[in-house]
Amino acid sequence: MIKAIIFDSDGVVTSSKIFSEELEKDFGISAKRLMPFFKSVFQKCLVGEADLKIELKNYIDEWGWRGSVDELADYWFKAEHEINERIVQKIKELKQNGIKCYLGTNQEQYRTDYMRKSMGFGDLFDAIYSSAEIGIKKPKQEFFNVVYKQINEDGKILKNEIMFWDDDSENVKSAKKFGFQANLYCNFTEFEKNVSLKINL
Repeated sequence: MIKAIIFDSDGVVTSSKIFSEELEKDFGISAKRLMPFFKSVFQKCLVGEADLKIELKNYIDEWGWRGSVDELADYWFKAEHEINERIVQKIKELKQNGIKCYLGTNQEQYRTDYMRKSMGFGDLFDAIYSSAEIGIKKPKQEFFNVVYKQINEDGKILKNEIMFWDDDSENVKSAKKFGFQANLYCNFTEFEKNVSLKINL
């Protein structure tokens, strides 16, 4: 019996639009120029060990961005602000039927806050588990352990009563190893069919 579902954000609840690609399209700033940032210090931002806006100050001149750090962050979050409305409606339906729904995402702190407030995820989900707040990223087992302990704080839910959806196969593999009913998200039709088989709505 499924009692809770954990959803990934990008590629599941939100679209797969990528900030660096949008920046190149809109401002001609090559995505390749951003890669050293994303492969190095941004990884620390994702686990709360570095502040995104402070770190961006060291890169924006080199990239050729002519605005402020705040303006870049605002552009970034709005560029990726594309919500999968069918998933959102399904989440609301699931919650109405007593299924707890959570967001489990690798995000730095500012976009986590943006998701909570500007995207409405703070109201949509029963809780949001962000790598920046937990201090650990998927697919590490420790991420799932922290999330499970919080979901199961009253000791009434088993690991195999939690469904997990992610578009990253490594995250799915790790969640399955942890004991969740983990699934690779490919499209809404397959997702809805799978959920309907496991949950009688």
